[in-house]
Amino acid sequence: MKYALLVYVDEKVTQGMSEDEGKALFAGYMELTEQLKASGKLIAGDALQPAGSATSLRVKNGKCLVTDGPFAETKEQLGGFYVVEAANLDEAMDWAAKVPDAKYGTIEVRPIWDFAGGGAA
Repeated sequence: MKYALLVYVDEKVTQGMSEDEGKALFAGYMELTEQLKASGKLIAGDALQPAGSATSLRVKNGKCLVTDGPFAETKEQLGGFYVVEAANLDEAMDWAAKVPDAKYGTIEVRPIWDFAGGGAA
């Protein structure tokens, strides 16, 4: 099954890190990415620019409503993601626990629909 590992973290926490802390966090992500690649489990993954750079779009009554920034004000912002292949939720959770920002925020683990196969990934 495919799972999305959605990385939510308070941007103020990471922006407030020292240079050494930021480098260590980045190195942790590079290490995890290499582990996922080596295991053959990585399908995709990337970091997102800060939430303030987002543009949100909603369609109401056939009209597009566009706003700058994320739609909802939240303590944690979506900062990045991995898409992994895992045998089950337990394996996906094991990978999620290795995401460096898990100690600063939340990693949401969500199964991906497999429409070609008629259901969940």
